[in-house]
Amino acid sequence: MIPKSITFFYLFLLFGISNKAQAQFGFSHEIGAIAGPVAFQSDYGERHDLSTNAGNSGFGIGIIHYMNFSYTAECNCYTPETYFNDHFKLRSELSYNKTELDHFGQWVEGKPSLGKEQLKAMDGIAEVTNIGMQLEFFPFSIREFTETIESWAPFVSLGAQYCFYNAKSWSTMGELGTPLTTFPKYLTPTDDRHYGFSTEASSVWSVVSSVGTRYKLSPLSDLMVDLRLQYYFSDWVDGLNPNPEFYKENKANDWNVWFNIGYIYYLQ
Repeated sequence: MIPKSITFFYLFLLFGISNKAQAQFGFSHEIGAIAGPVAFQSDYGERHDLSTNAGNSGFGIGIIHYMNFSYTAECNCYTPETYFNDHFKLRSELSYNKTELDHFGQWVEGKPSLGKEQLKAMDGIAEVTNIGMQLEFFPFSIREFTETIESWAPFVSLGAQYCFYNAKSWSTMGELGTPLTTFPKYLTPTDDRHYGFSTEASSVWSVVSSVGTRYKLSPLSDLMVDLRLQYYFSDWVDGLNPNPEFYKENKANDWNVWFNIGYIYYLQ
């Protein structure tokens, strides 16, 4: 789960930035929680394969905070109207997702062979803790949405997150790293690792983009759904990375698609 030290750092950073910005610009706060399934697009299985996408799915949870520039809590009133404060919100987030990974698709199907058995026996886990921000754009007026119960507010967003990942790889046939247990492409050294697999804990930046909508439940609460794409600037988040110099199919870094359902409460 999310380490306590990261949680405390996130809260300290969040309130430090919020207090300084509020003193200069004026805004109100919103807090919420999100949860939903994560489809991890990794080096396990076969890309663009339905069984891989369905099988290598996990779950994620998170806490979120918004700076609402259209309303200020200091006077309990709307801020002077500008295009920016009526169409943008700044979202910060601390989230965690975990996915159990296996090989699926044509490479493990059909007539039995040593290679297929090695792939079937290989398992992995990817755990990722994310901290970061996104700028959300609402094409319709935030003020009108705030004032109208049972209204909708679609949005798109773009941002960055710093990710702490913990990747684990193993085989039920025995210790990985020998020709008896390991599929040949994963025995080739990659980057500074001895093999094309790794059990490691590290960190990496990622870019995040979302599309979604809010639904106004009450004057102080919203329901939110969004579909997020997160692209990591590393191919080691899942613990597998066959050397791309020899295995040209390994063209992309790890990424995931996360469908969120969330609840947001407006602080006064």
